[in-house]
Amino acid sequence: MKGAADQATRSPPPPLRLLVERRFPLEMNVTLSDIRELYDSGKAGRWNPHRDIDWSALSSDGYDEQVRQAARRAWSRRIWMEATGLTETPALIVRFCMEVGREIDPKFYLTTRNTEEAWHIECYDRIAEAFGGRVTRPAERSYEIVFNRNLHRRVLDAGQHLDSYVAVHAAFEDGLELELCRTWRKDATNVTIVAVLDRVIADKERHAAFGWLYLASRAPQWTAMERLSVAEELATHVRDTELKGYHCPWLAPEHALAEAEADAMIAAAGLGAASRAAEEDVLITYVGNARARLAELGVALPMFETNRVRAF
Repeated sequence: MKGAADQATRSPPPPLRLLVERRFPLEMNVTLSDIRELYDSGKAGRWNPHRDIDWSALSSDGYDEQVRQAARRAWSRRIWMEATGLTETPALIVRFCMEVGREIDPKFYLTTRNTEEAWHIECYDRIAEAFGGRVTRPAERSYEIVFNRNLHRRVLDAGQHLDSYVAVHAAFEDGLELELCRTWRKDATNVTIVAVLDRVIADKERHAAFGWLYLASRAPQWTAMERLSVAEELATHVRDTELKGYHCPWLAPEHALAEAEADAMIAAAGLGAASRAAEEDVLITYVGNARARLAELGVALPMFETNRVRAF
């Protein structure tokens, strides 16, 4: 019988197949103007977690201990999710830079995305610390496998189709995170958490826009096999990540009960979460909308079924 530590790790990844650098001819002209505008707006909208957030208004001492413990757990889980970007985004930049013929605009844009991800982590950590201290890992060690996705290795592998990767993790996943953040913001009443979520939402609007804009620019040249690759990787992501409770822990009650209960409690307290029913509506609506957008690009996303939510 495997121990908890064994259950919390994936199978060892295969050896990386690295791209060979071919830097010349070096192309610096703007070719994707909409994505270059995301880069420019990111620079113009720079904010500072220390300067622009009134942390004294968090008033964490004004909540009872049960709510405080729920808040530290829920915001800690958001750190676990957001921290992926600290390795994944730099790896994605390297992949864009190493692959011949990739445009300069995504390379510039992703540098701002990485900075914004760091600010999000800093804010989430500060909230978790105020409510009793960051939780360093899930209550159930077997839930850790959902977060240990090795995205940095995947995107650097020369065998990984880059457009499929962008479809899953920059368009679909970032778009879902945006819609969930909007839902958490809607029910939030704590003024500090509202201020944090307002800034996170503005950043994530650019994050999601990048993914969908880039897909639209690339789709006309995809082959039938490449469209199938996009569809298969998206379907795998939904089944192996979303339906295992990565963003919505109530989808994995056998492993994530503590996280799901924490989310429900802080939703009721106005501390930046939403009810299960609200998140379920977001998930179903978002996947439906994403399916329609993907169909316009020639990608067929299948329907999904689970005993935790109606078919979507």
